[in-house]
Amino acid sequence: MQRSWSRRDILRTLGASSAAVAFSRSALADLINQPVAFSELPRVQPIGEPLTAIVAGAGNRGNVYSSYAAKYPGDLKIVGVAEPILFRNNRFSKKYEIPADRRFTTWEEIFEKPKFADAVIITTPDALHYGPAMAALAMGYDLILEKPIAQTWQQCSEIMKLAKSSNRIVAICHVLRYAPFFRKIKEVIDSGVLGRMVSIQLMEPVEHIHMSHSFVRGNWRNTKESNPMLLAKSCHDLDVLLWFTGKHCLKVGSFGSLTWFKRENAPIGSTARCTDACAVEATCPYSALRIYYRNRTWLGHMDLPEEGDKGAAILQNLKTGPYGRCVYHCDNDVVDHQVVMMQFEDEVTANFNMEAHTSYAGRRIRIMFTNGDIVGDEETLTFSDFTTGETVRWNVRENTEISSGHGGGDFGLVRDWLQAVSQRNPALLPTTIENSMESHLMAFKAEESRATGTMKEVGSAG
Repeated sequence: MQRSWSRRDILRTLGASSAAVAFSRSALADLINQPVAFSELPRVQPIGEPLTAIVAGAGNRGNVYSSYAAKYPGDLKIVGVAEPILFRNNRFSKKYEIPADRRFTTWEEIFEKPKFADAVIITTPDALHYGPAMAALAMGYDLILEKPIAQTWQQCSEIMKLAKSSNRIVAICHVLRYAPFFRKIKEVIDSGVLGRMVSIQLMEPVEHIHMSHSFVRGNWRNTKESNPMLLAKSCHDLDVLLWFTGKHCLKVGSFGSLTWFKRENAPIGSTARCTDACAVEATCPYSALRIYYRNRTWLGHMDLPEEGDKGAAILQNLKTGPYGRCVYHCDNDVVDHQVVMMQFEDEVTANFNMEAHTSYAGRRIRIMFTNGDIVGDEETLTFSDFTTGETVRWNVRENTEISSGHGGGDFGLVRDWLQAVSQRNPALLPTTIENSMESHLMAFKAEESRATGTMKEVGSAG
């Protein structure tokens, strides 16, 4: 007998059908719900005896990578250090029980001794990457080399050639490739479930206080002492774009400048230092007294005493050190905003923005495919499938355990590097120097474009 359908029956049935579709398993949902593959194949193998390493540069990054040894002493042992700042040298040596004859002031002193470790972790300032890298490779050490590789394309090329000829494994610290957030994106891209990639938009919001700390007052403020912003900070991003596309970059164009942090923008009544009775200190968003003394943030580069009240030491640092300077009266020249346009093979385009003037951090990414798109902010990813109309969300903190900085990427790098070195298999390492050269070339060419106002062919990184 034919049923008579009421409006309520129709709505109830449609609702049930919609729910069934929403909660049914799909290829996209199955892929998103799989655990992130943290390492390259073949899978992680026991290392046996811990690898030994010397650290050149016991600042922030040197301590970050070395802390892997503190957590996993069966895999990595720190046996030497070179660090010119006595406080850092003493603190580091005490933590890792480094004997006096393996403590050095300069990186050159490491290589005056016969080889006494498996590897060197190079986390010296950017301008001091080339020298220790070449010396270490010549003596047969494997390397972790903090990005950027070096200050010029010629220096980068010479390091790569020596790494090849000496058969050494060199990990470049493009740590985002190891972070679960970015690995999940890569898994979906490589699956093809959303079709063919068409274009990418990536933005790095540096965050205004971070900009003032690191790139106006701090170690990366000046291109001659460090590198241009694209290399010092955003070679991570160019590397991720290259990795995601899986294609060679053909052309780049770039625009950008230092717009705000310069003398002509200094407020009336400002002084050379925030501690010099500055008339606008109380309302300035970049007040060193507010950031470092009152809020007690961004203190990692000040080498403060570990015990007792740090207030007096902070004030002394602000009166004499780089972090107390007015942001409008520094010797900085790196850009505070920059855009890079890229043309990859197979008509794939990409656009990257580095933005200092933001209230937030955490990269924002949009990837467009023929059958869907991906939107993310380093916390949550949203995957949309045009074919099915399905939308799936994935949150990195809900689905993975973050055990180190850069969203888990710091320890991920060390883990895969240890596997590659112990198995003598560079295929286990996504960021060998060979894999990292092309994104560096993109950065050098983009800087040429910005300086000349012309598009640049990228060419071969080999």
